[in-house]
Amino acid sequence: MYVGALECDVLLGDVRSLKQKRSLVRPVLAELRRLEVAAAEAGHLDLHRRALLGVSCVAADAGHVRSLLERCERLVAGRPELELLSARHRLLGPEDE
Repeated sequence: MYVGALECDVLLGDVRSLKQKRSLVRPVLAELRRLEVAAAEAGHLDLHRRALLGVSCVAADAGHVRSLLERCERLVAGRPELELLSARHRLLGPEDE
C-alpha cells in the first residue's frame, strides 16, 4: 500500500474577505475530489489571499499515486484564479516506517 500527499501553496487574486476566499477555494476542492482523492484547505486559514490545499490518496501501486498527485497539481496550476506558489509531494510505502 502506498500513501501520497500533496501540499499546494496558492496565492489568490483580488480577495478582500474570507468569504470571497472560500468562494474561490471551495470549487477547486470539489474538482479535486472528483479525481477520487481527499482534499481540504489545510493552512493559511486566517489569510485572505493565501491558501494551502492538501490532497491525499492511497493505492496499491506507487506509480498510480505519483500520477494522481501530478494530475492534481496540474489541475490547481491550471486554475486562472489561483497562482501556484509551490507544490510538495510525499510518498510513503511499505519500506517506510
